Amino acid sequence: MPGMSRRALFTGSAVGVAAAMLPASPAAAAQAAATSAATAPTATSPKSAKARPKATTGCASYRAEYHHTVPDGWKNDPQRPVWIDGTYHYYYLYNADYFTGVVGTAWRLATSTDLVTFRDGGVAVPKDTTPNGNVWSGSAVVDTDNTAGFGAGAVVALVTMSPGGGTDHQEQFLYYSTDKGRTFTNYGTDPVLPSPGVGADFRDPKVIRDEERGRWVMALAEGTKVGFYHSDDLKKWTYAGGFVKEGLGALECPDLFRLTAADGTMKWVLGVSANGKGSGLPNTYAYWTGSFDGSTFTADATDPQWLDHGFDWYAAVTFDKHRADGSTDPATRYAMGWLNNWDYANTTPTIDCDGFNGIDSIVREVTLKRTASGAYYLASQPVAALDDHVSRTVNLGNIEVDGSRVLDYTGIAYELTCRITWDQLTGAGVQLRRSADGSRHIDAGIYSDFAFLNRRGAVNPDTSGKRQESHTPFDPSAGTVTLRILVDRTSVEMFVDDGRYVHSTEAFPYLVDTGLALFTVDGTAVFRDVVIREFTV
Repeated sequence: MPGMSRRALFTGSAVGVAAAMLPASPAAAAQAAATSAATAPTATSPKSAKARPKATTGCASYRAEYHHTVPDGWKNDPQRPVWIDGTYHYYYLYNADYFTGVVGTAWRLATSTDLVTFRDGGVAVPKDTTPNGNVWSGSAVVDTDNTAGFGAGAVVALVTMSPGGGTDHQEQFLYYSTDKGRTFTNYGTDPVLPSPGVGADFRDPKVIRDEERGRWVMALAEGTKVGFYHSDDLKKWTYAGGFVKEGLGALECPDLFRLTAADGTMKWVLGVSANGKGSGLPNTYAYWTGSFDGSTFTADATDPQWLDHGFDWYAAVTFDKHRADGSTDPATRYAMGWLNNWDYANTTPTIDCDGFNGIDSIVREVTLKRTASGAYYLASQPVAALDDHVSRTVNLGNIEVDGSRVLDYTGIAYELTCRITWDQLTGAGVQLRRSADGSRHIDAGIYSDFAFLNRRGAVNPDTSGKRQESHTPFDPSAGTVTLRILVDRTSVEMFVDDGRYVHSTEAFPYLVDTGLALFTVDGTAVFRDVVIREFTV
């Protein structure tokens, strides 16, 4: 990004962050709402963030109710979870020294059996334990057949590091674990895949097993190219080919997998974290369906599709869905992303109120679907295990709306589902986290020929004003739309219809803003089967 590279921000230091719009204390917000309905939220930001493990006096907690958050310090990129003895082992980039200004990340571990509740496992791959410095993104695999020689079932992680500090000497290094992924040991200090040259983008190795050919395949982010490499033992790698896409910035966090659709069609999918802002496209996870012969990926179309159209779903990973017997489901895959954006990565009320900065999206179940024209796309829905954590259900039934209607419900963290039907109108949707006087809210719904999520009416991290409302295509002639919206203390995720289009965004409403309303524009609609669910995690 202009003025600051991703890897400069990647160091994760809160010290010296520029002033940003953050919520005032709930008490101040309540007073402001009572005295002036027209007053906008006040911008406040400390000059230097300091760790506060618990909310301080006058500053209520903004920690998410049912999303995974880092216990303390900083988190960013998720690392693809691996399945070990019936448990998902999820690693993520973590900086315990975030509030002291010391840069660099380690891999921290969280484990889960249902991908809703996570148990902290502490640091698994520490930083600065070799001359190569801190540990960046990569991927872990379970070496079932002992191809690397560390023992059958050893967990092997390939990670990017930049020896000598800085970000201009990116190489791939190997760590291994013989205690089922709890702790890792470095495989010496030499790279298993050296840098091609100073200053080269050469990072984020994603390793998969090519069972058909009996070898490992690595997808590596190399600027505007994803490079493919082969290895028999995870230690020695040979270049095999690449996939080039210009116009999306520096491609990062590549992903490579295959899924089978309900019609029996199998497709390979190549994904990357990409920056399409210059072309009016998302800054999230771009993907192509196509074919892969072990060395070359051939896309079905030139332009990518996007797994999220909001502003805050970056460095996402997908991973195998395992059945109860441990087998892999060929038709469904899980996905999760970092709920943040490098343009304002250090802007969040959780820094001052809770002593941390880092939240993940809800885990999704991703399936491959076919359009009427024969093209294939990925559809997402929240992980089914959320159903097991419902603590309260509010059934509001069918509600007819012409204009606006405030509902008899208040809440900070919940899920809202409904199906909206109409004969003729311009728009319809919901106002989330609405203030008592109606002056502050987050809007979600459809308008004309697009679905949208708009955070402009609430405090949010984007001070540029350019990333306030996200859009996806919508056919108004359908006369109906289904919305499933997950609301938490600092985030909103909207799934439209079958989940082909999802919008994920950060927002920091005052905690006193708990209202919920329905609205229509230029017509009447029926909001059918309106259900609100709250969760306990």
